[in-house]
Amino acid sequence: MKRIGFLTLLLCTFLTSAAWLRAGPKLKITKFNVSDAGTRNGQGTFPISINSRGAIAGYYIDSSGVLHGFLRSAKGSITTFDAPGWGSRARHGTAGYSLNSKGEIAGYYIDSSNALHGFLRAAGGTFTEIDAPDAGTGVSQGTAALSINSGGTIMGTYTDSDGVAHSFERATDGTITEFSAKGAGKLSGQGTYGAYNDGINDAGAIPGTYLDSKNVYHSFVRAPNGVITKFKVPGAGTGAYQGELVSGINKGGAILGQYIDSSNVYHGFLRAADGTITKFDVVGGGTGYLQGTEPANINTSGATTGQYIDAKGVNHGFFRVSGGTITKFNVSGAGKTSGQGTIPISNNVADAITGYYIDSRNVYHGFLLTQ
Repeated sequence: MKRIGFLTLLLCTFLTSAAWLRAGPKLKITKFNVSDAGTRNGQGTFPISINSRGAIAGYYIDSSGVLHGFLRSAKGSITTFDAPGWGSRARHGTAGYSLNSKGEIAGYYIDSSNALHGFLRAAGGTFTEIDAPDAGTGVSQGTAALSINSGGTIMGTYTDSDGVAHSFERATDGTITEFSAKGAGKLSGQGTYGAYNDGINDAGAIPGTYLDSKNVYHSFVRAPNGVITKFKVPGAGTGAYQGELVSGINKGGAILGQYIDSSNVYHGFLRAADGTITKFDVVGGGTGYLQGTEPANINTSGATTGQYIDAKGVNHGFFRVSGGTITKFNVSGAGKTSGQGTIPISNNVADAITGYYIDSRNVYHGFLLTQ
């Protein structure tokens, strides 16, 4: 998941919208891979976060199925890293998830016992481990740091010894505050989840999603003072694994997310700071089971990026300016069968977009889209 003046926001919105409308087919896409990334099914390079300077953080999966973090500079050089304590077997390792303007990275690692631990990687490369006090230590339990704001405050999710999810906020002095939304389910797999990448803004507002006892998704925003406000999106389904899920929040407090309707189709929504909700769909998104529009990230001006899934189950990228105009794109080399395609994850203040594409062999590759 930070505030700017109205005139500044208006100017940024106008310039951003105009630039994208002019750019159209002139958009530049740069593809990249971490040199040690694996080249088999499910392996490859996974960019997750791009900061205001154009640096990118994420992780890659090597030929043995182990995760490692990486940082790609704005000039294209790549530094790989592993958190102390990481496991070295398949499905273990280190994942970078959120990168702020200072070059600090929040993420998590999976140890040799399959437990998760959060971390903060300083710009100089020093690691600080993060474990929520009530996090479990069993398989698939533990702490995941998912988002860091420009001041260094971190938001994340932890799973307790019963397999129930909860969220937390970590202040810059290391103090951890745990919280859960009222109404969250208390069985394994249920609970309260934070949004990754832009899940906390500079003001300290945190959007989140909770899964209730009937396995229905609901969304909320937690104010800097800890007060949680729930909200609903008209048209969201009320059956199991339907409802609202948030993707992130920007400096002005606008929240991006998706809702799943009663037919299990995805749709995008944008909740303004005043609570007004705007729903949207990308033309070309399918209307079948688990098809449709899945927004992923929102920047300062309110521009959003994400993917839409067509009627054949193929993923495609989109960019939506705050005025509502949508530009669609695909990365050359992306696969064209179900589960493959182009998946944008993050966009920064300059409207640069990063994410990954899945080729015809189901290998993942990174991309950077700029004007």
